[in-house]
Amino acid sequence: MFPQTDRLSLRRFRPEDAPALAAYRSDPEVARYQSWASPVPVEAADALVRSYAAGDPAEPGWFQYAVELKAHGALVGDVAVCLHENRMQAEIGFTIAPDRQGRGYATEAVGAMLRELFDERGLHRVSAECDARNTASARLLERMGFQREGRRPEFTWLKGEWTDDLLFGLLAERWRALTA
Repeated sequence: MFPQTDRLSLRRFRPEDAPALAAYRSDPEVARYQSWASPVPVEAADALVRSYAAGDPAEPGWFQYAVELKAHGALVGDVAVCLHENRMQAEIGFTIAPDRQGRGYATEAVGAMLRELFDERGLHRVSAECDARNTASARLLERMGFQREGRRPEFTWLKGEWTDDLLFGLLAERWRALTA
């Protein structure tokens, strides 16, 4: 339920995570392709953390995992999973603090989450979508084995403009072949 790697713990959010969450979600470059507006005040982050902590990762709907660096106990980002009602498929998303990007944390956290979803929970499919301009996220998904399934032109109205969405999918069979 709470994946681990050598460097990272994916865990439930805790109240003390609010300042770090507010800091990285307030960065305009981090927020650029996301649904929230920056800055994110600590009070708003505190409410988000309480909401995230109250969720149940085994139940359908969104659950937000805190991504913690084991060596320092520092919050470096989050991974969101939306478990489908049928409990056989999910959608995934991720955010990493700007000062922690480029160190493989997103790849490691997403990989750990995919192992949990496919290998432990036995899901059939995991999907993801991102703003077409978010090339770093699209590349990460492709490195993890996701296949691009489509592009929805001018599908999302985001921060005063229409944006294209890229759609990705990864089937359990492909995951098993890639990780064998």
